[in-house]
Amino acid sequence: MTDTATSADGTGSDGAVADDALAARLAEIAAAGGSAVEAAQAYAEANPETSRERTLVWQDPVPTAAAGATMSGIGYMQAIVAGELPPPPIAVTLRMGPIEVEEGRAVFSGEPGEEHYNPIGVVHGGYAATLLDSALGCAVHTTLPVGVAYTSLGLEAKYVRPITRDTGRVLCEANVLYRGRKQATSEANLTAADTGKLLAHGVATCMILDLD
Repeated sequence: MTDTATSADGTGSDGAVADDALAARLAEIAAAGGSAVEAAQAYAEANPETSRERTLVWQDPVPTAAAGATMSGIGYMQAIVAGELPPPPIAVTLRMGPIEVEEGRAVFSGEPGEEHYNPIGVVHGGYAATLLDSALGCAVHTTLPVGVAYTSLGLEAKYVRPITRDTGRVLCEANVLYRGRKQATSEANLTAADTGKLLAHGVATCMILDLD
């Protein structure tokens, strides 16, 4: 499947607000309960010079999850890193994924871009939070045997520096602090790959679930 989303900077071709025709079209979209993608496409038709386009391609995630359920956590994560299993759709959408795994540790790489921007001109905090959550959970996942799963109970993220389209590649390293029979705790740092500067850090608590 493919999905195409077009974004613009929200201004007219001269940098002003939308003209009357575009404003009327946007009002129609809003009245119909339209999505941000539809609004961005309307802007793109009126202002192609300020618009961007990205095509997403992903695989059905259900068969991959089913395959993972038959594997140990470390085996599943290693298969994803090696490309033996397709990446989950969230990794495609956010341009991120695991690059290193070992028992109790996971390292993710991400490529934040302007498609991840919020309305105030920086990458949305949810991008950093998602990277933290993913690495934190996967670090716990690497400790699980076949037939045991996990789910997140809580995530605490602290933002240190803003992320922009100029930040470049980011790295998120997570390590398990505590692995009990029913719960596990992990911590992670998100840094800029080029400079090593800390961008965010976080901790997570996961519940361990016996599937048998």
